[in-house]
Amino acid sequence: MTPADRDGRGPDDLDDGLDDEVVTVDDLADDTRADDAVWDAHLSRGRRRLTATEVDLDVVRQRALLVGTGNGMRTAEEANESLDELALLVDTAGADPVERELQRRDRPDPATYIGKGKAQELRDLADALDVDVVVFDDELSPAQQRNLEQLFERDVVDRVALILDIFAQHATSQEGMLQVELAQLRYRLPRLRGRGFQLSQQGAGIGTRGPGETQLEVDRRRILRRVSKLERELDQLAQTRSVQRKARRRRAIPTVALVGYTNAGKSTLLNRLTDANVLVEDRLFSTLGTTTRRLRLPGGETVLCSDTVGFVRRLPHQLVQAFRSTLAETADADLVLHVVDAAAADPEGQIHAVHTVLHEVDADELPELVVVNKIDAADPATVAEIVAAHPGAVAVSGRTGEGVDKLLDAIGARLRSMIPIYELLIPYDRGDLLAALHRDGEVLVEVHVDDGTRVRARLPEAVASKVADFAT
Repeated sequence: MTPADRDGRGPDDLDDGLDDEVVTVDDLADDTRADDAVWDAHLSRGRRRLTATEVDLDVVRQRALLVGTGNGMRTAEEANESLDELALLVDTAGADPVERELQRRDRPDPATYIGKGKAQELRDLADALDVDVVVFDDELSPAQQRNLEQLFERDVVDRVALILDIFAQHATSQEGMLQVELAQLRYRLPRLRGRGFQLSQQGAGIGTRGPGETQLEVDRRRILRRVSKLERELDQLAQTRSVQRKARRRRAIPTVALVGYTNAGKSTLLNRLTDANVLVEDRLFSTLGTTTRRLRLPGGETVLCSDTVGFVRRLPHQLVQAFRSTLAETADADLVLHVVDAAAADPEGQIHAVHTVLHEVDADELPELVVVNKIDAADPATVAEIVAAHPGAVAVSGRTGEGVDKLLDAIGARLRSMIPIYELLIPYDRGDLLAALHRDGEVLVEVHVDDGTRVRARLPEAVASKVADFAT
């Protein structure tokens, strides 16, 4: 069996720019390590790449070394919390974190990100721990990743590639798989490395004309063609979503979007509110698609409630761009339910991360209702602090149902407060219009006068357009 067979890729598949490392029997024989059992385990792991490639469920989990620099973070505590989250991401991707290193730097080294001396130190540590992959908590440039791989002689993965790998494993819908593939290709494109540099492009002049393009240029052109095809297919799906949203708006059904940090409990809360039967796991990014269900509020109103993909700190720009059509469900919502994990180590930091992504998709100006979730597992003092910091916030437990009734009342009150109020004079012979106001709107005041019925009511746009001639 060839390395390509083990990876699930054929010889004609695109080169991702990373040369496969082949460990031979002679290599092992020449090595001076005494613990043969460690090397047997090392070989059994198959050296599966953790770089947003195909998922091989038969491969034993890799051993990972985590590296962080705290770049852009104010305190060591924040840097350690980021490494904690990186460990969860690595576990979700299918590897076991065996060690972590934090090096505080003011600015990254252009060649190796962490500096040549520290890189050599980590190389020795990786050899001693027999790790298969080194995962960095920041985005590496193509040159930095290439230099580190040459030094470590093993896979080097940055935070972007790690999150892409997780999305690739969890995408199940057609749109989700197309979005993830598009993000992968955009990530790989600048990281391609050519082979056969002697086959350079044709030049000008005698003696400079080569036989043709390099493999690098062929691969780049193939990727660009595939990117164009994916963008066209996603544009078509985005148009379908747009038509569906327009149809919902014509029916004057308010929409509510659940957003929040990954693993904040959005799917659990949606199941509790609507019996949606959405997949629920205590893992990061277990839900990527958008699920929309009808929700009946205590006041009798019907709204559409949508669960969206979870966010994370420093969500890769490639994913935000690829998932823009999915995230547009949030941008078109009437109300955003921002679900916060009260049991998380840094709830306010997660709130800030969600607001950053909402700003990227032009959804940061929408009305927001903060939902403090997991109060059954959180410290009551922490819950009280979050609620106090966000006026109008509601504390709930999606798992036990505590506080859900109060949340439904709050959703209804917020949606009603956003509906415009109209003053109308309805003639006595148009009782059908008066009945429509009671049925589809909220009549606040109703007074009978000589020439008709004076009504003060909250009316959706579709209803208000029908009675516009009777406005006073």
